[in-house]
Parts: sequence; C-alpha cells; structure tokens
Amino acid sequence: MVLAKRIIPCLDVKAGRTVKGVNFENLRDAGDIVELAGRYSEEGADELVFLDITASFDHRGTRLEWVERVARQVRIPFTVGGGISSERDVEALLKKGADKVSVNSSVLKDPGLIDRLAAAFGKQCVVVAVDARRDGEEWRVYSHGGWVATHRELFSWVKEAEERGAGEILFTSMDHDGTHQGFACEATGRVADLVNIPVIASGGAGCPDDFYEALTRGKADAVLAAGVFHFGQIRIPELKCFLKGKGIVVR
Repeated sequence: MVLAKRIIPCLDVKAGRTVKGVNFENLRDAGDIVELAGRYSEEGADELVFLDITASFDHRGTRLEWVERVARQVRIPFTVGGGISSERDVEALLKKGADKVSVNSSVLKDPGLIDRLAAAFGKQCVVVAVDARRDGEEWRVYSHGGWVATHRELFSWVKEAEERGAGEILFTSMDHDGTHQGFACEATGRVADLVNIPVIASGGAGCPDDFYEALTRGKADAVLAAGVFHFGQIRIPELKCFLKGKGIVVR
C-alpha cells in the first residue's frame, strides 16, 4: 500500500503572533495564529505544526493559552513544540489539544528524554525536530531556535533519535529556510534512507515544484512550509491538485 504524502503548514510563533524569517533571522509578522490555523484546517492541510520559537531560548515552556486557542480552531492533527523538557510538559500540551509534540533543544541536552516520552505517550506522539546547516563537509545540528551550535552531526543524530523512540523526524535546513530556492533534497533523502520512520522536509519552499522535488528526490513523507502559505503565494488546494497531477498520492 502506498502511503499518502502530507502537506503541513507551520506556525512559528513569537509573542503570540505568527512570524517568518530567512535563515532563522529577520523575522516579520505573518498574521494571527488562530486565524491562520483555522484557514489551513478549512483549506485541507493534513496536519498543523505550532512552534513557540523563543520558548527554549527564554527558558520557559510553550504558552498553553496559545495552544488552547489554536486547538479550538482546527480539525486536523496538531503538533506543538517549544520549550518541552519533561513528561509533565507533554501531558499539559496534550490536555490543551495537541496530538503530538515536537522536541529539539531539550533532547539534544538530554537524549534520554526521547526514550521517556516514547514510553509514556507512544512513539506516534514524539516528533524530533532537527535544525541543521552545512559546516564544511558536515551538517551541524543547532539548538535554541538555531542560535546555538552543538557537537551533534545531522545523520548520526537522526539515527540515534529513531533508536531512542522518535516517531517522526522533522528536518529543517537552516541554509534553505525562507529562501524560496527549494528544499535540501540531497540531505533529506539521506536522512530518509537512514531511518525507518517518516521524515518531514522543511526549509526552502518557493513553488509547487519544490514540494514535488522534496517528496520524490528528497524521499520525504511530508513537506512543511510556512511563508508561501502565510502570504498566499501557494494555496493548499491548488498545491494538492498539482501534486496529484504529477502522480503523487496526497491525502
């Protein structure tokens, strides 16, 4: 059976507003979080990702009131990330309407948290987000919203994350983020070859062909994008029609 590919809008949230930048910098306002979430749910997005992008840097958890407001507006699976550092944090988010959680900085510091979350809530609940950029011949992993370089290398880290219980990998190329020049298909494809769990490609969407390339050459199971959806450059219904026309099975 061929599994359908997923189209996932992402809300990067700062101070209660959706923002979008380039290479994780120069953020600009992209709209109200509740309004955008409702629109994407109605337009046929397969899932929604909500990331409180300053939570880890500010040493706090995700703002629960923001999550609850968005959850009321959507009828699609809803993943939440930002500042998650314990089972208690995840339990609170699930109670507010999240279906899955995205963990990044906390599991780079304490990889065993992946094991504990998978044991407590099931692998299907645990998305390990990986922000990385090229560093010579390697892909270096970053934490705290892309501000802090770590000693971790992309490909060994995604494999460890899977072994510890991650249910999905959300890979964002920081070099491609916000550039509208296409996804890091070669690196995404290598990640997909290394793991036996779904891989979500993120960073670089500019046109429908970029999504097609990520799902074919990049071997991604899902494609995540933000700015092209927020600012109306690409509409989800038209994107799905385009992909179906190219032979891609989408939901």
